[in-house]
This record gives sequence, structure tokens and C-alpha cells, in this order.
Amino acid sequence: MRNVTQRTRRLMLLDTASLYFRAYYGVPESMKAPDGTPVNAVRGLLDFIDRLVKDHHPDDLVACMDADWRPHWRVELIPSYKAHRVAEAHEAEPDVEEVPDTLSPQVPVIEDVLDALGIARVGVAGYEADDVIGTFTARAKGPVDIVTGDRDLYQLVDDARGVRVLYPVKGVGTLQLTDEAALREKYGVDGRGYADLALLRGDPSDGLPGVAGIGEKTAAKLLAEFGDLAGIMAAVDDPASKLTPAQRKRLAEARPYVAVAPSVVRVAEDVPLPEVDTALPRTPRDPAALDALQARWGLGGSLRRLLTTLGA
Repeated sequence: MRNVTQRTRRLMLLDTASLYFRAYYGVPESMKAPDGTPVNAVRGLLDFIDRLVKDHHPDDLVACMDADWRPHWRVELIPSYKAHRVAEAHEAEPDVEEVPDTLSPQVPVIEDVLDALGIARVGVAGYEADDVIGTFTARAKGPVDIVTGDRDLYQLVDDARGVRVLYPVKGVGTLQLTDEAALREKYGVDGRGYADLALLRGDPSDGLPGVAGIGEKTAAKLLAEFGDLAGIMAAVDDPASKLTPAQRKRLAEARPYVAVAPSVVRVAEDVPLPEVDTALPRTPRDPAALDALQARWGLGGSLRRLLTTLGA
């Protein structure tokens, strides 16, 4: 058994919805429970976790959940935030996210299986999984691996603290390890600069308009020149700054957006997290419940492999 101290424990944080969406689309729906219900997302996520634990050996593991995928406080600041993801069928319920019909019934099964296994599962009312991840990361005493298919979390990358993002390129067998060197090579910024870059260029997938005429490359150049968003906006008011007339005009016109966007784009780091045991379980917390779930949903080799890995 490894001898680890509190300061050297490696924490792995799962952006759970991001991973089960990938599992759903990556594993055929022909994978079904005995009654014919698709369980491809359930089994795919179990396979993901099995591979992650085998390859990266976390001491602590948290499945972070979206208790609120589109928090009201973010929508109040930028009404277009994730607006296009709202299901048309739920126009009377504007906070209902559009989810494939055969995925929705699998989410409660995923939650039940994680709970029976004893894998910590944390969602906090009024916050997204990104915010839960941001708060766990801010509180971590040792290195952190964040597993997500969402580039928004690149803003948490911090070499000095050992925080990196494992971005699934194909399943989780091929992960893109994103540290500060990778961010600088691809985007020209470090983790702290990534949120400002995303804010300036905008993100259609999140309904963030960005600053008109400021794309990714221009945003990176402005951040290199002026340091951060505050430095860029200070340059707007400085006639001696090296902003072009067009850039100065566009940034000045975008002041209302720039004033509120940081609170929307940057993940929260002060979420009131519940007390939870994050240690990677070696044996199931509730073996009887797990047996019942296995029988009901036919989780087969996916569950057996994960149990073997956890017990190793």
C-alpha cells in the first residue's frame, strides 16, 4: 500500500456530465439492460473511471455534478448564457437543458452506482460542476488532475500547484495533458490568462458574445501586450497605448459586456462544499445496493473491471 501524506495526495476531479455525454455518444446504444433500456452512458462512464484510476492512480476522486447547469446569477449578468441549449420543448421551463431521450433515464442510474461504490459525488445548488471543480482545486493541498471535455477549465491550470487538465481526445484512452506549456503553445496564455482570452474572443457554445472583431489570436496578442483584461481596458483610455483605432473603438463599445463577463466566465472558487469523504474507495460502500443495480441494469464487465481496479 502506498504511503501518502495529506500534502502529497493526488486529487482527481471529474466533470461528470462532460464524461457521461462522451460515453453516451461513444458507446453504442445496443449496450442495454436486461429489460432493453440503453445503459451505454452508465457502462461507458464506469469504463472511463476504470481507465483513469488505472492510468493516473488518484488517492482522492470526486465526481462533480451540475446541480444547476445554467445558474440564474450568471443569466442575470449575460442573458444569452447557454440560452441556445435550452430545449424548445421546455420553453415554459427555460432552465431545462436539452438532453437526448435515452440519456436522461441513465443519469439517475449513474448517480446511484457512484453512491453505492462510495465514489464521492458533489453538486451544490446554484452552481455548475465547473464551480465545484474550481473550489475543490482552490482548496487542494496537493496536485490535482481535472478530467473534462470542457476547455473552460483550462483557466485552472497552474504548474506551481500541480493543477493540470486531462482532456479526452478519444474516449479516455487518449488524453491530452494540458499544462501551462501546452496552453502557451496553443493559445499564447497561461491558466490565469485563459479566462480573459475566452471572455474576449467569446464562446458560441456557451452563448458568450465576446468583443466584436477580437478573435483568439488578437485576444492573445492584446493579453501579451497589456498583461490582463484590466490592463487592456486601461489601455482603451490611454491615448498613448498601442491599440489600433478599431480595437479601441470595439473595446470601448464592449464595456458593458466586459464589466460583467468575468463573473460569468471565471469559475467560482468559494462554493459551499459539503463535508464529503473524497478518498478513492477500495471496497463498495453499499455492496447490497450495488448488487441490486448490477442485476437491474446489467452492468456486466464494466462494473467488475472497476471493482477489481479499486480493490487492487
